[in-house]
Amino acid sequence: MKTINSISIKLIAVLFVLTLAGQGCKKADSTAATDSSKYVLPDSLLKTLTLDTIQACAVTNTITLSGKVSYNDDHVVKIYPMVSGVLQNVNVMLGDYVRKGQVLGVIKSSEMAGFSNDLVSAQTNLRVAKKNLDATQDMFKSGLASQKELLTAEAAQEQAQSELNRVKRVLHINGGSANGDYVVRAPIEGFVVEKQATNSMSIRSDNSTNLFTISDLKNVWVIANVYETNISMIHLNDQVDVTTLSYPDRVFKGKVDKIMNVLDPTNKVMKVRIVLPNPGYVLKPEMFANVKVTNQGNRAALCVPSSAIVFDHSQNYIMVYHSNANIKIIPVGVINSTADRTYITGNVQVGDKIIASQSILIYDALNN
Repeated sequence: MKTINSISIKLIAVLFVLTLAGQGCKKADSTAATDSSKYVLPDSLLKTLTLDTIQACAVTNTITLSGKVSYNDDHVVKIYPMVSGVLQNVNVMLGDYVRKGQVLGVIKSSEMAGFSNDLVSAQTNLRVAKKNLDATQDMFKSGLASQKELLTAEAAQEQAQSELNRVKRVLHINGGSANGDYVVRAPIEGFVVEKQATNSMSIRSDNSTNLFTISDLKNVWVIANVYETNISMIHLNDQVDVTTLSYPDRVFKGKVDKIMNVLDPTNKVMKVRIVLPNPGYVLKPEMFANVKVTNQGNRAALCVPSSAIVFDHSQNYIMVYHSNANIKIIPVGVINSTADRTYITGNVQVGDKIIASQSILIYDALNN
């Protein structure tokens, strides 16, 4: 009986050892399967990737504003009627390019005829005054005229000369024509951007409506709207990228030239002005403009190329590269971003190597 029990105990011990050995083999097989399924980045794919490092950068603030293209008021001239009369010979159209001094129209004016008569009268009076002075001087030398009479004749000539000069200046201000016509000329070269004049139109000099407006569109203004929440982020000389609906793929570079330090009482926005060169006159007044203002902030943060960020399930990630077989997916928070840089927070540090291209492809491979 004692021998049977001893054999049973030995048998149970052997079975227990065999069971443990079997479980150990299964665990080793499971571990081997896990290791074999871990993603390893192929060398051929690594050669096509861009690797970068996490850096500490000054945070760049980017604000997008709405605005519109406007005339450069420093290069706009409004032309008003200087005399009354009938407008004729209007030979320019809205949008025409005109040169300085080019004739825009002619006003047949009775006022100009009056100025012409004044010129003739002043010239005649001056000739009479000169002849009178010559005669008085001869009589004074012969003792037939007094010193007082000579002084009177000299004063009369000076007055006649002064009157002639005045009439000439008035005539010059009013076009200089002595035949009763007032010639409307372009004071600068540029485009006719407003035209409120037609042939045979009767005009008056006291009319506040301008006949033409000419603008030099070699450079233009973009007036942008800044809401109260963004006022503290706008500064003079901030760099600006402007795009338009007409040229969505073309970026016009400029800077903030002036800040209007008052709010519009209607829409509660502050206006800022951007001056842009306009080669080829591609920017037209009243065009809608999308204005992106960029400036350097006063704080630093970790930054990575924007191409390194992967957004999935309401969370941003980057992939930290240690080796082909050791790539970690790290969740990060985004502070701000520009076209090429994203500022982040998270369990990473300066100098960590990251994957900066084909990020979504690698992210999916690691997850699968």
